[in-house]
Amino acid sequence: MATKKRLSGADRRIQLMEVGRGVFASKGYEATSIEEVAQQAGVSKPIVYEHFGAKEGLYAAIVDQAMDDLVTRVSESIATGTPRERFERAVLAFMTYAKEEPAGFAVMTRDSPLAAGRRGLTRVIDDLALRVADIFKVEFVHAGYNPKVAPIYANALVGMVTQVGQWWAEEGRSFSIDHVASHVAALGWMGLRHLPKEPAPSGGRRASKRRGG
Repeated sequence: MATKKRLSGADRRIQLMEVGRGVFASKGYEATSIEEVAQQAGVSKPIVYEHFGAKEGLYAAIVDQAMDDLVTRVSESIATGTPRERFERAVLAFMTYAKEEPAGFAVMTRDSPLAAGRRGLTRVIDDLALRVADIFKVEFVHAGYNPKVAPIYANALVGMVTQVGQWWAEEGRSFSIDHVASHVAALGWMGLRHLPKEPAPSGGRRASKRRGG
């Protein structure tokens, strides 16, 4: 009978994260137990604790890995090209991640432990928005806009793409990734193309202010 190969510490950590990612993705943080992860990995619970300390440690490692993967993909997509090309590639990269890594995307978008603080999707949005804002600042200066407002638009657009990604993962799979990405990119880009240098309140808001509303 063949002897079961013993994994190295690094390989065992990778295996536990892969198993844990699948369990967290399907059940969420609260419903996942270290016992179930250990059972599916074919190890004892102390082995999991040895590598990650606690369930939260395993979850944090999985989220960090997924976030790094997503941020890398989007960052590479906006490294070159015209502003419109970079924006469209960023949208497509995000949507492609949701399709190709459903477990990683689910872990980032589902419930998370309170002690995890700003991990998960909130941190992903923050990181991506910072990178997009840097691009916007440069383009705003070239176009004569105030570069200080770039983070407003960067966070708005990244938030929009994130929400669409969640919707597609849960309800919109009848649409292809390319189809969804093209519509989201068109909406975002057309808004930027017609952006006034200093947006003014709408007529309704002005009237409301005059009435004391």
